[in-house]
Amino acid sequence: MKTVANEGSRIYAELRGEDNAQRMECLSQTAGAEAIIAELSLDFVFGKIWARDRLDRKQRSLVTIGVLIALRQTSELEKHLQVGLTNGLSRAELEEAIVQTAPYAGFPAAWSAANVLSSLSQGSDIEDQL
Repeated sequence: MKTVANEGSRIYAELRGEDNAQRMECLSQTAGAEAIIAELSLDFVFGKIWARDRLDRKQRSLVTIGVLIALRQTSELEKHLQVGLTNGLSRAELEEAIVQTAPYAGFPAAWSAANVLSSLSQGSDIEDQL
């Protein structure tokens, strides 16, 4: 029987890697706010939302990246840029998504996102990590 939690963990592992999924599952079993957020993330975000089939994962990544840019959530954006690559987005597509946000989310937000993407490729060859 497939549960929402199992589905969320499976999808999370596919997007972020098995080690990250294991850490998230372990965190969700502890106490406190982080545990609750981890559990909600696995159950709701990944088990319910990312599991839906009306958008493919590449499209979901683009939407998520756009929202994170608009909210200036650069640490989470870094993770989702990597997820976007995992989901088949090219670096050129990520760059274009960032440019597309500039007139809507603001140039400072787009500039911050461009810096995050640039730092990903400078730290190591992101394609080799995936």
